[in-house]
Amino acid sequence: MTVLDTLANIGLLYFLFLVGLELDIRAIRRTGTNSLIIAVAGISLPFILGIGASVVLRSTVNKGVSNIVFLVFMGVALSITAFPVLARILAELKLLTTDVGRIAMSAAAVNDVVAWILLALAIALSGSDSSYLVSVWVLLCGTAFIVFSIFVLKPILSVMARRSPEGEPVKELYICITLSIVLAAGLITDIIGIHALFGAFVVGIIIPKDGPFAGVLIEKIEDLVSGLFLPLYFASSGLKTNVATIEGSQSWGLLVLVIFTACFGKIVGTVVLAMLFKVPFIEALALGVLMNTKGLVELIVLNIGKDRKVIYSRN
Repeated sequence: MTVLDTLANIGLLYFLFLVGLELDIRAIRRTGTNSLIIAVAGISLPFILGIGASVVLRSTVNKGVSNIVFLVFMGVALSITAFPVLARILAELKLLTTDVGRIAMSAAAVNDVVAWILLALAIALSGSDSSYLVSVWVLLCGTAFIVFSIFVLKPILSVMARRSPEGEPVKELYICITLSIVLAAGLITDIIGIHALFGAFVVGIIIPKDGPFAGVLIEKIEDLVSGLFLPLYFASSGLKTNVATIEGSQSWGLLVLVIFTACFGKIVGTVVLAMLFKVPFIEALALGVLMNTKGLVELIVLNIGKDRKVIYSRN
């Protein structure tokens, strides 16, 4: 399990790096008001419903855990959209260039950034047993890391991107340096007390998206990550999951409650707001279902919660 977890977590680091690499912050800035408000609705309603669900789950899965920390974890787990999965669904259905596809991608990108910020907050809070001053210190260090990334790492990565012009192969040295920076950033955020994944995610976001550099990085590591490392992460998660503990009417009732809360909040919140902006019902419903895309990202959130003892595991 130790070897399996190590390999899986290395793969996870690079997966979050790829997620950040595919997120273009400039595209989020250009997002119309409609997409932004739909994204806020898509994350707000499930988060609010998560408060109600956490009250019901208080006595079963969060014994001895701070209610605020558990609430934030529940809210993020229920409200996050699996951006990488959504991007691939839209690409395969050839919907990326349609209005629904553009709104869905923009809203999911905003949703992802907000959700990861909230998750960083929850992890910072969960790490302090004695004083909230520790949480404040963790958040300040995390902010300092982001500032360092923008003003120090980003110029270094920009130089390598500029020296990789269109039509010429990207130097292997640049790829090795970038992948080493990802590991180093993960180590730093892990030492800070947030999580190694955030360092990798931030590095992916700050890499310039112009030119072939970002595309070559994706091409070089995507097959290895998705073909080898991520299946190991699923295997590792499966080995830690005991489905036999779901027994009795209470357990099944809680399972149905969580699924219903997650899906209902996402779909209804998105559909209602989309229709207020004169989006036809069928397109609004399609948008709601797309925003409800679930995948590896939710599994990551839940595993982090379990590792941090925020989610109680009954054996």
